[in-house]
Amino acid sequence: MPILEVKNLRKSFGNVEVLKGIDFTLEKGEALSIIGSSGSGKTTLLRCLNFLERPDNGSIIVNGETLLDCSDPSTLSDSQIRKKRLHFGLVFQSFNLFPQYTAIQNVVLAPKLLAKENHTWEKIKYDLYDEAFDIFKEIGLTARKDNYPHQLSGGQQQRVAIARALIMHPDILCFDEPTSALDPELTGEVLKVIRELSVQKTTMIIVTHEMEFARDVANHVIFMDNGVICEQGNPLEVFNNPKEERTKQFLSRYSHK
Repeated sequence: MPILEVKNLRKSFGNVEVLKGIDFTLEKGEALSIIGSSGSGKTTLLRCLNFLERPDNGSIIVNGETLLDCSDPSTLSDSQIRKKRLHFGLVFQSFNLFPQYTAIQNVVLAPKLLAKENHTWEKIKYDLYDEAFDIFKEIGLTARKDNYPHQLSGGQQQRVAIARALIMHPDILCFDEPTSALDPELTGEVLKVIRELSVQKTTMIIVTHEMEFARDVANHVIFMDNGVICEQGNPLEVFNNPKEERTKQFLSRYSHK
């Protein structure tokens, strides 16, 4: 059974249909790269998966559980949306760290609030900080855990954002152009962390313009164009022998790199 099934997902903003029937599956432990031009619907797809947008049609199924079925007209409550969102972690283009909190405080904030809501904070707080410290070791930021965001480079802030997503133990970790806000020299340190997560068989969906990275880190690649999946398959097949003319046109811009 796939960990994720997306069926006929559609989303419009006014008269503009941004997603025009998206279908794909994702297996546990796989990394999926989604590539395509700006405006092709990649970010909207991630936002729908993370319940930041409500699709107009289609369904989202995780581990066999239907999280969303647009044929059901009932409105989801805020608490239901928060619960469903826990299946996904999302690392944004911008880091979205709270400036008044240290790096480690940013990382533990969401599980802390959740634990307080469930009246388990006193029981788990020491284990939570231990786990956060272990994640900081994994991403190479142990010495920076007590720094505030303004004391960190862009690459360090993005790694903290990755740690913040990881500590929630999502079924699927999503990245929306995780290096687009970084200077070129800082991009490598973030991509290195994502590569390590891939080696660890973390289930991921990665929207990226880093073509070489998309090819090398992914088990599967989707090329989106104008709101549809134009082509998908094994990275080597898609990048080295694309079948669709639109895919060939898109990739030709990166052939010299």
